[in-house]
Amino acid sequence: MSKDKKIGFFERFANWATTATGSSGAFILAALVVVVWALSGPVFHYSETWQLVINTGTTIITFLMVFLIQKAQNKDSKAVHLKLNELIAAMQGASNQMVNIEDLSETELEQIHKFYVTLSKLAKSEDNLGCTHTIDAANFNHQEKSKRTQTTTYRVNESKNNSN
Repeated sequence: MSKDKKIGFFERFANWATTATGSSGAFILAALVVVVWALSGPVFHYSETWQLVINTGTTIITFLMVFLIQKAQNKDSKAVHLKLNELIAAMQGASNQMVNIEDLSETELEQIHKFYVTLSKLAKSEDNLGCTHTIDAANFNHQEKSKRTQTTTYRVNESKNNSN
């Protein structure tokens, strides 16, 4: 990806603010503001205005930081998903059904979670650490099992019909 792409003002500012507010300097500055505010209490006789200054300031900063943190998390989450999607797409034997799994509903995600819990139990019961299980392999196994069940059911029914 080219770094020469023009990044908008908000994007540049948000990236700068995320980096700046997550720094040691920002923490020290915030701690100093609280200390100065606390030390100024006797000067202002611990008035309501004195309390209002810190309450208003922290409320505004907290409100803005919520959105800044959410933006940073969304960007980070998207980047991680794209990296995982690339690994899944590039890895032979991996189930491509996992690409963009984050777009599924909660119900669909819970169904897949239950599937992997079952696979985990299967893996723990096997001695072969190299044995793998994927959704595609499980689907194949399910189809084969269904075919065997149908064949067995057909034979049992034929046997009953022949004995009558």
